[in-house]
Amino acid sequence: MVCDFGVPKVIGGSYNVLATDIFKQVVGQQNFSMGAVTSILLLLPAVLAFAVDRWVQKKQKSMLDSRSVPYQPSPNKLRDSVCFVYCLIISLAVLAVLGMAVYGSLVTFWPWNKALTLNNYNFAEMSTYGWSPYFNSLKLATWTAIIGSVVIFVGAYCIEKGRAFVPVRQALQMMSVIPMAVPGLVLGLGYIFYFNDANNPLGVMYGTMAFLVVNTIVHYYTVGHMTALTALKQLPTEIEATAASVKLPQYKLFFKVSLPCCLPAVLDIAIYLFINALTTTSAVVFLYSTNTIPASVAVLNMDDAGQTGSAAAMAVMIMLSAAVAKLTHMFVGKLFEGRTQAWRKR
Repeated sequence: MVCDFGVPKVIGGSYNVLATDIFKQVVGQQNFSMGAVTSILLLLPAVLAFAVDRWVQKKQKSMLDSRSVPYQPSPNKLRDSVCFVYCLIISLAVLAVLGMAVYGSLVTFWPWNKALTLNNYNFAEMSTYGWSPYFNSLKLATWTAIIGSVVIFVGAYCIEKGRAFVPVRQALQMMSVIPMAVPGLVLGLGYIFYFNDANNPLGVMYGTMAFLVVNTIVHYYTVGHMTALTALKQLPTEIEATAASVKLPQYKLFFKVSLPCCLPAVLDIAIYLFINALTTTSAVVFLYSTNTIPASVAVLNMDDAGQTGSAAAMAVMIMLSAAVAKLTHMFVGKLFEGRTQAWRKR
């Protein structure tokens, strides 16, 4: 949470944190140098936390093999009841917050005129961008989910199941976990300094949707990569040995065995990227243009302009889109579960 930007930006008031200070330095004062210095300060605790996490992981040992089966705890009424009540309280608290956001989007003018109305959803009258930010976010999330899932899973497969170029695969594994330690604001500033340069041939990407897609994939790459690696490690090692003994090409093994068996993980990566692309603000707040402004940034802008109801309405649209995407993910997962996951049942 040390890297969070959206929450302190909206409800932090005059309370200043490093994330909002970077935004004020860059956007408010156009002081990119001071923003870069503050970014380094924000990067330090993130790197420290990441280093501690990696050190703890090295102390852990895997006890799984091809004969391992999922643990099924026996029913216990007392334990299960206590856990149910605890989860119910947490769920009600979350639903209360979301419910207030929905209610706020229907209020005429919070908190002075609480008459219910749908005018807050008429974004064409509330903002010069209209509905464009919402559709930009859907486009960003869709492309991020599609391209990111392919890139992440194929990359994880090459690292985990590759048979050659061991030093290269080790270097790629190290690079794939770096984005986890880089806050979004720091990543955004890095993209500004690198791509917004007249001598850089890749500068043509600056301000385009492709630019935001690449940035978002890199920002959330590590979690998807770890998910793919975990799924690939669950595959019995005997599969690789059997394929090698019958001289089965690795690309056929990938499409006929590895990909179908790991399909739930691929879908999890896709929905993770989709939802985070819908809601991200810290990485893209410096990188959007007038044609690619996402809905999450539009929420911040409307809130700054005092249009709280419209900001809540746009946030509700983001929430509904994420909910529909998650329901679709669950449906597709159930649809393919019987055909691709029978090997897990023993």
